[in-house]
Amino acid sequence: MRSKPRQMPLPHAAHLTRPWRIHEIVPDFRLEDVWLLPTPGRADEFPILVEGFASADPAEALSGAARALWSLRWKLGDLFGMDGPSSGLGSRVTTLRERLPDDLRPAAGPEFETLPFTSLYLTDDEFAAEIANQTMHGVLHLGWVADGSGYRGQMAVYVRPNGLLGNAYMAAIKPFRYLVVYPQMLRAMELRWHERPDRESSA
Repeated sequence: MRSKPRQMPLPHAAHLTRPWRIHEIVPDFRLEDVWLLPTPGRADEFPILVEGFASADPAEALSGAARALWSLRWKLGDLFGMDGPSSGLGSRVTTLRERLPDDLRPAAGPEFETLPFTSLYLTDDEFAAEIANQTMHGVLHLGWVADGSGYRGQMAVYVRPNGLLGNAYMAAIKPFRYLVVYPQMLRAMELRWHERPDRESSA
């Protein structure tokens, strides 16, 4: 029987004290969330975590309240024009690929199938992707961290809110992220991680 999912918010120091490349790219962004991911694995399994995240469909993975919130968010975005072409990357904000050092530019990472993210870079233990709309410019960061018994995933979210609207939006959705969306998202992630066809039975 699988143990209880290891999913929990972490102190910001758990991310900030590690030598991630993302630090040099987003000095003007605010670190919003840091989470331990329920994805224990071997040193070479980080690409599997990244590919799984990029291919996930929240509309299928989430259930109940979380799925309703996800659907409502995009309906409101359409209604108020928060996600239009003029509010995204290359329009309202410049893509962070312009900030990447030369050695990170060729390693963009996978394309997202349903989530509105654009990959920035992928290394052996680090992945970053960005998103932008009328409320904020955001960055998703995944890291692969040694924990004594193997490796585990760690997720961080950075944001640069767009003025008062952006700050109000981030404050309004924070309780829903922590109480509904993140717990369900991580439970679905754990299920996919342990039940994927290539997963060894002993993992």
